[in-house]
Amino acid sequence: MDTRDVSAQVTGDDLAAVTSAVLTGSRLLVAIAASSLAAVQDRVTLPQFRMLVVLSGHGQAKLVTLAELLGVNSSTAMRMADRLMVAGLIVKEVNPHNRRESLMRLTPEGRRIVDEVTARRHKEIAAIVSRMTPEQCQALISAMTAFNEAGGEPPAHPQYPLGWPDA
Repeated sequence: MDTRDVSAQVTGDDLAAVTSAVLTGSRLLVAIAASSLAAVQDRVTLPQFRMLVVLSGHGQAKLVTLAELLGVNSSTAMRMADRLMVAGLIVKEVNPHNRRESLMRLTPEGRRIVDEVTARRHKEIAAIVSRMTPEQCQALISAMTAFNEAGGEPPAHPQYPLGWPDA
């Protein structure tokens, strides 16, 4: 439960400055995300990559679950999944517990792409952070933790540094 005093919330010029800083950081992170996909962009789009990451965090999932986790409708999730199946990055199998359902999971090639892109993204972010002072790094950790908590984003699990296992 948030126990902060509502009157202590950021407003006016301070709110505008924080919003501007977050938008600028967001542009940087989107650029990093795009460049980290450069080596595989002929095979996978950013939304498709997000589906791969979600599957990597869940092991396997039903289409309706994937759609919910990605925040898209089922037909969009099905088109994405179909393209990823054609590319050999995911497979669809009958659910052994309910033969009327299908489950999707990563192929070894799908896992390799998730690992490769994640490593590239980690390296790019680490290079930027390494140019910051220890004090700036601590401030960034505090600020990003507070931002993520305020936005309802769960902490990233070390196995899922992109932060999308349950997204």
